[in-house]
Amino acid sequence: MPIHDLAVIGGGINGGGIARDAAGRGLKVVLFEKDDLASGTSSASTKLIHGGLRYLEHGELRLVREALAEREVLRTIAPHLVRPLRFVLPHRDGMRPFWKLRLGLMAYDFLAGRGALPRSASVKLAGNPLGAPLKPNYVRGLEYSDCFADDARLVALTVRDAADRGANVFTRTEVVAARREGALWRLTVARGGQRGQVLARALVDAAGPWAGDVLDALKLHPAPPLRLVQGSHIVVPRLYPQERAYVFQIADGRIVFAIPYEADFTLIGTTDRDVSRPAENAQASPEEIAYLCAAASAYFAAPVTPSDVVWAFAGVRALAGDAAGAAQDASRDYALALDAPREAAPLLTILGGKLTTHRRLAEAALDKLAPHLPLMAGSWTGKAALPGGDFPFAEFDTVLRLLRTRFAFLDKRIARRMFLAYGTMAFRILGDARSEAELGPWFGPDLCRREVDHLMDREWAMSADDILWRRTKLGLHIAPADAVALADYMETRDAGVAV
Repeated sequence: MPIHDLAVIGGGINGGGIARDAAGRGLKVVLFEKDDLASGTSSASTKLIHGGLRYLEHGELRLVREALAEREVLRTIAPHLVRPLRFVLPHRDGMRPFWKLRLGLMAYDFLAGRGALPRSASVKLAGNPLGAPLKPNYVRGLEYSDCFADDARLVALTVRDAADRGANVFTRTEVVAARREGALWRLTVARGGQRGQVLARALVDAAGPWAGDVLDALKLHPAPPLRLVQGSHIVVPRLYPQERAYVFQIADGRIVFAIPYEADFTLIGTTDRDVSRPAENAQASPEEIAYLCAAASAYFAAPVTPSDVVWAFAGVRALAGDAAGAAQDASRDYALALDAPREAAPLLTILGGKLTTHRRLAEAALDKLAPHLPLMAGSWTGKAALPGGDFPFAEFDTVLRLLRTRFAFLDKRIARRMFLAYGTMAFRILGDARSEAELGPWFGPDLCRREVDHLMDREWAMSADDILWRRTKLGLHIAPADAVALADYMETRDAGVAV
């Protein structure tokens, strides 16, 4: 039986990032995900790559500085996925004073450093198109820069890069038993009613909110303190034409974002609600939906009601530490718990973390394991592009024009969507096609067979939901009959395992 250097449990952003980094360092890596990639928390975020402006209030300067540095790294290695966005923060009487907000944004700019995104500025909202969607009492505010990204696509491309560098990736595969045999782990895995065994020199538990459940189920050491916080979001028809996000201060001390989403919609979130256990299929509660509608309605001139919601989603964030204090005030920093008895195989449990800092978390995780994996090479992920990101962001428009020119028959909207999702890989997916018919059949106006085949062959998609709600967000656009046709096509095609 071959021996892997590293086995990773969890196909979210942290597990994927660790697998990618380790594979690129020359380690023999295997990753197991019991469901689909990014099927939990990693597809249920607010889709932001950001420093965490509100973390400054809690004095988490190191986390903000690290996150802002990572924002720039991710812009460089994934220019098709990570896109700059300006945020408008209306000032609300009775909330944080204007001077305090301005000072906080100046500190944010300073921590980001020179050469980053455009700096913050004061803005008059009265008589300004930026203030047009808002109630007339919001007359001034501030603007600053951060980034937006499709979280589930970031996971899929991170894992794709891990596989391209030699990692073995198994989705719909659960680790059901693990025991130490001296310097090795013996794992028992189950998939589709069949079981197998895997040997590895080190084991990483990156199951996110299920990290403690994994340790319990495998009869390993008790999990360190872990706080589970549900965050819910709603999606409504587009509320305003501006390509800006809005940041709203709420009376309970939280902030809520309203973000342009999928061209035709606005994404509003998030909530913070303590839960005792992670749900396999977390749902936004009616109370959370009402809360987000009320938060948006306090600012937008046109009220937002639950009847406007076309989609709601929720995820459970695993935060390092206990449940003391308000959920929104809990740190988003990560912690790494290493269990490495003398002359025994190590176990590393990942606690907390956020989308933005996943790459640094992976580096820190491998630094922890380095004494146990002495042949491992050094860090490398800070400059290596993710699949499809092999171009400078400054050339985004140029490369997109090349794609539109090469496939002039393709609707410009579809070409842009594919470029945002796949970057330069879009050229390979579309291949030698000379007409839309050669890409078909089509599942509605936006999704063609060639893209579906790519997602099944190269990105581990096995169900219509994998494609419509994680690899893409076309579930917001597709007609029910087309979704059924997609499911039928996938069932009749041999999906196999992505390689």
